[in-house]
Amino acid sequence: MSVRQTVGIYTLGCKVNQYESQAIAERCEALGILVLPPEEICDAYIINTCTVTGEADRKARQYIRRAISQNPEAKIIVTGCFSQLNPRTVAEIPGVDYICGNTNKLAAAEVAAELLRASQKNQNPEISVSDIKAAGFEPMQIKSFGRTRAFLKIEDGCESNCAYCIIPAARGKIRSKPLAEVVSEVKTLIGAGCHEVVLTGIETAAYGRDLGTDLSSLLEEIDNIEGIGRVRLGSLDPALLRPRFIERISKLRSLAPHFHISIQSGCDRVLALMRRKYNTGMARRALADLRAAFPGVQFTADMIVGFPGETDTDFADTLDFVRWAKFLSIHVFPYSRRPGTAAAQIPEQVPADIKKQRWDELDRLQSTIRRGILDDIVANSPVQEVLFENPEEKEAFGHTASFIGVSVPGPLTDGRPLRHVKLERHDGLICFGSLAD
Repeated sequence: MSVRQTVGIYTLGCKVNQYESQAIAERCEALGILVLPPEEICDAYIINTCTVTGEADRKARQYIRRAISQNPEAKIIVTGCFSQLNPRTVAEIPGVDYICGNTNKLAAAEVAAELLRASQKNQNPEISVSDIKAAGFEPMQIKSFGRTRAFLKIEDGCESNCAYCIIPAARGKIRSKPLAEVVSEVKTLIGAGCHEVVLTGIETAAYGRDLGTDLSSLLEEIDNIEGIGRVRLGSLDPALLRPRFIERISKLRSLAPHFHISIQSGCDRVLALMRRKYNTGMARRALADLRAAFPGVQFTADMIVGFPGETDTDFADTLDFVRWAKFLSIHVFPYSRRPGTAAAQIPEQVPADIKKQRWDELDRLQSTIRRGILDDIVANSPVQEVLFENPEEKEAFGHTASFIGVSVPGPLTDGRPLRHVKLERHDGLICFGSLAD
């Protein structure tokens, strides 16, 4: 009996990349290649890259070199956003065999199989990166996600062209997975034991714009699926959170009361410089409408500090907005200058030390707000339904519907990942408790 050849897949960046890596992994398995954790010595490595910031580019290069150093004889395939925009840069890294972008990601699996049949590495890396502007939605289906919650990519591309962002160049125009295919995939995941589906995309709320449908229609179809558990939405643009959308989704039994908002700034002047299509008044109305429609709702957010031209007064406006919004958590990014974007040309670039000061101040404020939220939940709503993602571990960890992280002593031996938990304390980040059922 021959020994199966192996592949490890490194995934950098967003939930969309995580979904796509799962699809690549399942395709590798279908081709007879054994998928191992990427930290192990493998015959081939696929690196699915990100390019959202300069730090993401650095990590992409780092992980490519890491894979090469793990096994210098391994076949190295690089895909994703960094390779879409910088294929020549990737090709200059000694040891890389093949480069593909975001138009043909599943080809990474086919290429891995082909390269593994060859005895020698490619002396001249092959580049297969095509024009993302002409790309359609690449058909992908996954059968499982290896845990109780799964990411499901429903949309690709973005047409917002925000001043700081390179992603439209890496991902192309808005394009959506057909509604019937999404519903079919959700049913498959439920059958595989998935209790929560996270619908994700590059511009999730723009789903269906190219198909004559919309996100609320998709959510209504999913809500009618027999056996559906939780449905959670990926990152949402405040400009798309209109009253009619909120009214429709508020009637859904499966939709989790947690929304991740790509707010980016709490200052109107900075939002205009960023070319965002909303102001803080619109964002406040959207959050207030969601709070009224979803009892116990929690919000998480993305924010950028140190955007070119941001003054101390502008940053103070952002702090005031955060105090009002009371986000459960914020992913805070210091502005990263991206060549090819409008913001890179703005002369009033904020010094690195000021960016760091603002990051620290916003992080401190957010930590205080989060502690207050967790204090209130432990005191006033201590019994919560928790979906555990690793019920077999010594410390079982999961999330409430509103995305509060919860840990209880494990393992949970009865095989039920969805349990009621009495929350007893928190450490400022997650809650700790004991089973209540």
